[in-house]
Amino acid sequence: MTDRIPGLVDLDQLDAVFGALSHRTRRAILVTLLAHGGSQTSGKIAGRMDHSWQTTSRHLRLLEEAGLISVGLQGRERVYTLNAEHMTGLLEGWLNRFRSAEGGNDSVPPGAARSPAAGDAVKKDDG
Repeated sequence: MTDRIPGLVDLDQLDAVFGALSHRTRRAILVTLLAHGGSQTSGKIAGRMDHSWQTTSRHLRLLEEAGLISVGLQGRERVYTLNAEHMTGLLEGWLNRFRSAEGGNDSVPPGAARSPAAGDAVKKDDG
């Protein structure tokens, strides 16, 4: 049995989350759930999508497999609920790794020290 490398243990979960977030329709489903109090029936979600039910159902399944939503029954209707804590916890953990590599300064957003301020001209290197 091989030991998992410290720091890589959660990469499978991150892969699932990033994979789920990589498609615009899945991000739209998450935003729709958020805008409607965190949960909605499958019929209402499908009514907001420009896809067939089969395509929407596949997107919902991928979001569920990634842990970003959960599904329950309300009568005969499936109700999908946003699991925002799962997503934010994983993503914050991922970002915090890089913040600590930058010296742990949480008051400066990641990349701010390396990026020019808004409106600043970027000088071209003629060398």
